Amino acid sequence: MDAQRIGELYRYNAWAARRVFDAASSLTREQFVATIPSSYPSVRDTLVHVLWAEWIWLERWNGNSPKTVFDPQDFPGAGALRARWEDVHEEQMAFVRSVNEELLATVMRYVNMRGETWEYELWKQMLHVVNHSSYHRGQVITMLRQLGAPPPTTDFLVFYDELRA
Repeated sequence: MDAQRIGELYRYNAWAARRVFDAASSLTREQFVATIPSSYPSVRDTLVHVLWAEWIWLERWNGNSPKTVFDPQDFPGAGALRARWEDVHEEQMAFVRSVNEELLATVMRYVNMRGETWEYELWKQMLHVVNHSSYHRGQVITMLRQLGAPPPTTDFLVFYDELRA
């Protein structure tokens, strides 16, 4: 995995996240927090999990191992959640722009929430984050369908089609 490809994946990740946030913004407050059985109980809680995961991995890449989990109650609506995501995204993209092949090959160590120490090459961790976010965005899209809201298209190749257009 090279720095150019990592940059493309993170630009795709941001594009897809914005589409999901746009769709979630069309929900009423009741729909946004409605319980829909999945990995997390609502659109809000799932998106908070994605935001938190992207934040904690960025912290890990910066040498920190936080023990903080974001509380969904701190995000009463999609707007508040998206604003926090935009802040994290800005920091994330600054990190992505700083990455080179040498750094991508570096084994980076972190301590997880259970106090366990893990280490992987940076490129594997970065690929994991995009994959994790895609997985949970898919869950949100299913929830949107169940709520009767139009689901966004987040296909990787559609991202490239739009770049060409």
